[in-house]
Formats: sequence, C-alpha cells, structure tokens
Amino acid sequence: MFAGLGELVAEKTGVMNLGVEGMMLIGAIAAFAAAVHTDGNFVVGLSAGALAGALAALPFAILTLTLGANQAATGLALTIFGVGLSAFIGQSFVSYSLPGVQPLAIPLLSDIPVIGPVLFKQDVVVYFSFICFAVLAWVLAKTKLGLVLRAVGEYPEGAHAIGYPVTAIRYGAVLFGGAMAGLAGGYLSTVYTPLWVQNMTAGRGWIAVALVVFATWKPGRLMLGAYLFGGMTILQLHAQGFGVALPSQLLSAVPYIATIVVLVLISRDRKLLQLNLPASLGKPFIAGG
Repeated sequence: MFAGLGELVAEKTGVMNLGVEGMMLIGAIAAFAAAVHTDGNFVVGLSAGALAGALAALPFAILTLTLGANQAATGLALTIFGVGLSAFIGQSFVSYSLPGVQPLAIPLLSDIPVIGPVLFKQDVVVYFSFICFAVLAWVLAKTKLGLVLRAVGEYPEGAHAIGYPVTAIRYGAVLFGGAMAGLAGGYLSTVYTPLWVQNMTAGRGWIAVALVVFATWKPGRLMLGAYLFGGMTILQLHAQGFGVALPSQLLSAVPYIATIVVLVLISRDRKLLQLNLPASLGKPFIAGG
C-alpha cells in the first residue's frame, strides 16, 4: 500500500515511474543496514529506507523532468539499477537478522470476530499505513494541493500558464513516490521479514504499479487492491500449510495471477479508465518548450 500510494501521487501529476521495484529494494537494504547499525531500531531503519527511496527517485526525476527522457525506459533502468545495487550492498548483511516488531492489539476492536485480528492486531507500521491512506485521500479530494496535483496531471500547459511551477510540483511528487517506495521496502526488511534476502520484494513493486491502474487512480480502490493482493499471498501460504495437492510454485504464483485477472477485467471497461486516467500521464513537459 505504501508503494502504491506513492506511485498514485506521481501518476496524478502525469509522471509514470516504473522504477518502484528498484526503489523498494534500495529502500529495503538501506533500512536494514541502518537498523543493524542502530541495534535493531526499526524507526531509524524505516527513515533511512524512505530517504534512500527518495534519493533513488532523484536521478529518474532529473532525466525525465529536466532532460525530457522517456519515462518508461528510465523507470525500467531504475529498477535494473536498484536490483543490482541492493544485491551488491546486501552481500555483507546476509548473515544478520533483526528482532522485528511485535503486533499491537487495539482493545475491544481486536476482539471483533474475523476482521478484528486482521485489522486491529498488527504492528504499528500497519496502523501508520492507515493514517497515510486517510491523509492522502483527504489531501487529493479536499485540499488545494490535491487540486493542483490533479491540474498538473490533466493539463500541465494550463497549470503553467496560470503560474504553477509544473516541473517543481512533479519533482516533489516523484520524490514523494520514491520515499513511499523506500518505506515499503524498509518495512519488508525490518518488520515483515526482519532479515535481508536478495530480491526480497519478489515483484511487489510491479504489483504496486499495477494496483494504481486497478484502482483507476483512486486511493480507496488502491487500498482494497493492496489488501486483495495481501490476502491472496496469505491464502497461498495457508494452502501450503494445509497440504493442498498443488505444486508450491503454482500456489506462490496465485497472488500475481489474481492481480493479472483483475487488471484484465478492469481494462475491459475503457470508459472507466479514460475517465480517471491523468491526461498527460507519461508525456514530457518542458516549460517554454
């Protein structure tokens, strides 16, 4: 959800960053290294991960927003770079592990049947993701900043004509997306599975990009999509534990198959996609160009 929300903000301003997977991996190794050197302090780790993700997004922003490079190609290059850099840095951290973070049960709410343990007996970072979602949804729907972000994504020339710094706004959105992707990667390596494994994101960055389309650029739908993917991931783990007579490789692929099926179904409704698609998505804007 963190990575998806960050990509949603970037795409709202018209920038398509396909480097989410790479930024997540860079954030994951940065967070893990910072946590290791601070005796398992996951707050420091997550902060380092977010910073590393933003720094990883900066070259993408310079190449695409200042120099006008192709956004899709540059994003793919960022992913390849992130995979290689994280693997190189992570070699010296393979043998380390972290204490992780214990779940925090919210009184009364965690006792609700079925949904209580799922939503209200989680670690503090999960609760923080709920806050991030609520704040972002409110900003995009109810504030002037949200209106400006949408205006830049829909008609950057018009936004520039009335005095808004389109390139600077897009820089901010891309760096925010990078920080959120780095935070997502940091969560994987310091809280979810508190150890470092090469390519530990396992395609979650690509799922985050797909979720933005699945959500038709709406935060509420993105949250539902993120929990759908997470639920399918947990379901396949339980299926293996119950001894379901299917190859483990097929069960591991279930979340990704489910995501593809949902995207295919969503893409059939072209009117819905066109209605919510930022008009300038993926198109370069050079002021005065």
